[in-house]
Amino acid sequence: MKTFNAKPSEIERDWYVVDAEGQTLGRLAVRIADTLRGKNKPIFTPHVDTGDFVVVVNAGKVAVTGKKLDDKFYYRHSGYPGGLYRRTLREQLDRRPTEVLRKAVKGMLPRNRLGRAQIRKLKIYAGAEHPHGAQKPKQLELRG
Repeated sequence: MKTFNAKPSEIERDWYVVDAEGQTLGRLAVRIADTLRGKNKPIFTPHVDTGDFVVVVNAGKVAVTGKKLDDKFYYRHSGYPGGLYRRTLREQLDRRPTEVLRKAVKGMLPRNRLGRAQIRKLKIYAGAEHPHGAQKPKQLELRG
């Protein structure tokens, strides 16, 4: 029995659309990360990008549990001394709602060039409209 390795030329990529309205942030991010990596496919190979494209709409309406809206912080640094800035999840959802989901998904992908290639297949939009209608995206089934 030989071990199967997917070749980049054999991979067929599908497009999926996800409505994030009312979905829990972490559970949604896990499902998106698995689809980007290709873990739902029988040809999954850990060192080859076998994943699909994912379009997320209504990212600004994602739900969180508990007191995370005020207790969870997002940090960034300007590069200068004393240049550390922090925002709460509530502020980040108001200012840049797409980055909340992007950061959650990115933390679940590999930290190498494979992970960087996989995160490029994620398209996130704060509203209900997206420009990827020509790709005919299918609805991504979220586990109950």
